[in-house]
Amino acid sequence: MDLSKLTTETRNQKTMHLDTMSVHEFAAAMNAEDQTVPVSVSRALPAIEQAITAIIQTFNHHGRLFYIGAGTSGRLGVLDAAECVPTFGTDPEMVQGLIAGGMQAMTVAVEGAEDSLSLGRQDLIDHKLAAVDTVVGISASGRTPYVVGGLDYADAIGATTISIACNDNAVISQHAQIAIECPVGPEILTGSTRLKSGTAQKLILNMLSTGAMVGIGKVYGNLMVDVRPTNEKLVERSKRIIQQATGTDADTAAEAFAAAGENVKLAIVMVLTQLPKAAAAERLQKAHGFIAQAVKNEEE
Repeated sequence: MDLSKLTTETRNQKTMHLDTMSVHEFAAAMNAEDQTVPVSVSRALPAIEQAITAIIQTFNHHGRLFYIGAGTSGRLGVLDAAECVPTFGTDPEMVQGLIAGGMQAMTVAVEGAEDSLSLGRQDLIDHKLAAVDTVVGISASGRTPYVVGGLDYADAIGATTISIACNDNAVISQHAQIAIECPVGPEILTGSTRLKSGTAQKLILNMLSTGAMVGIGKVYGNLMVDVRPTNEKLVERSKRIIQQATGTDADTAAEAFAAAGENVKLAIVMVLTQLPKAAAAERLQKAHGFIAQAVKNEEE
């Protein structure tokens, strides 16, 4: 293993004196480096677009999305998966994050877990990975054995495979059908890939999950219409979304929210079409969950 060739492991010439910088100099240097990350991500947009399209196809065939990674990469996958549930009203099974060493590795490193090819495979077997599913392998270095093992198993059973790496010519790119490479250059703290590499991975995961959810009708305009109102803040946000989507007043939005059984998307269709709950639900089902199509059908 020769890590010296990986840009994620090389020293950043702009921060060679990090330990003697003032707080102001440190903050300015880190901020300047962070600003380069979105530019790096933009160069990977063609592959990101392919990945979003593939995930949409997976969801349209009732498949699941799995993120697999180790360390920071694994934690970011778990985070993005967990956020899909409240944001888009998905079943927890629909998007899942797997981290080398299990959920205990979210807070405490599990020695040797990321170096196991067989563990990545076994974790996917345990979650009953199927050919209809998609696996996204995440690795800043682009060489994590746990991720390689998982991608190889996914490919062997016919699942869609996507990789995200922060180095060019990454090992995992050779084990995925769609390879996203986003080299962000040396970290300000040598080898600390929770920094720029982690930021790049988070930006890419944001695009994959959000773009896929838009593609299956979980967004109307730019509103999260499948949000789950699981607390007081989200209940109020739900009512406000109904107002914003329909142009109605607060009282009407609240009434529709209640009449729809606190289903935001259904409430919006009820208001826009003036249909009762059952008829609006049927219209929404025929439109495969797309509000714009359900409303268009009414207008036609």
